Amino acid sequence: MKRHCKPPAPVSMQTAITRLFGIQLPLLCPGMSYIATPELVAAVGNAGGLGILATGPLSADATRAAIRRIRELTDKPFGIGCTLMMPGAAENAEVALEEQVPVINYSLGKGDWIAEAAHRYGGKVLATVVTEKHAKSAEKCGADALLVTGHEAAAHGGSVTSLVLIPAIRRASSLPIVAAGGFADGAGLMAAMALGADAVAMGSRLAMTRESPVHASTKDMVLQRGVGDTLYSKNFDGLWCRMMDTPAARRACRKPLGLIPAAFRASQMARRMGMPVMKVAIGGMLSQPQALRQLALFGAATESIRLAIQEGNHEKGVQLIGQAQGLIDDLPSVAELFARIMSEAWACRDRIASF
Repeated sequence: MKRHCKPPAPVSMQTAITRLFGIQLPLLCPGMSYIATPELVAAVGNAGGLGILATGPLSADATRAAIRRIRELTDKPFGIGCTLMMPGAAENAEVALEEQVPVINYSLGKGDWIAEAAHRYGGKVLATVVTEKHAKSAEKCGADALLVTGHEAAAHGGSVTSLVLIPAIRRASSLPIVAAGGFADGAGLMAAMALGADAVAMGSRLAMTRESPVHASTKDMVLQRGVGDTLYSKNFDGLWCRMMDTPAARRACRKPLGLIPAAFRASQMARRMGMPVMKVAIGGMLSQPQALRQLALFGAATESIRLAIQEGNHEKGVQLIGQAQGLIDDLPSVAELFARIMSEAWACRDRIASF
């Protein structure tokens, strides 16, 4: 009978991020919609890293249930992600605060109220930034660390590559940095450290693990793609966004979606989340100028993303993916992946030391 050997426990690597979040390894899973589920988040935590629950597609009740599900699966620290310009995000953040989630990651908004509330129970706040200005603002708002997202990343990376953005923000802020965008292995981890980061987030790499809920046909497509097989466009959801290069993605990026069809799809998203359509619309109009249009575009894009991830439908679906997809050629468990990454990182360190 064939024996399945348990992968060796990953070697600990202590940095400012691991000490801040109370984790073993400087490896994070960002809050990818429909991918960073309780099961994947818990697997990352149990393997020594920090998983961040995606709450974008979740109602407040669903977010609370997901948080409690994570706690059933692991006793390790974890986080939740909140895109503050989206309707329902503030409510999800409030749920996380009520549940005293150890780490709250916010983006696209001002998170001073989150930091103040989280710090009262000992929670930590991770702010997603793409510019030095964003980094300085997040630090003033009480963030404990920065998730610095470079141009190579899936979805809404910055306009500057990680190679330049990480050291630029390292100069602009004293906060610990999690680097995201282009990292998928141990050499990438060490490169990020050399640039001034204290950890890496590997979304595309962790989406390609056995615990990831990404549809099998979509995973097969990722395995066949190279580093150049992505599109970067503002037409998909209203913000500059990176996705897998497919015929459906090319159609989605050809021109901005009209407001009427976008609003229709956004209303479908609102109903799926259990949110009254009028509440979403009014909330969008009150939050900031043109927020309603952006909401409609996000809503339309959300359905396309769901189709690719959950159903493997690439006739209508669009898969958000980073350029690191070209570095991925297998589907390990999270524990196996982390053990490999740490082994590669130490080997990379030794190789550099020999120069």
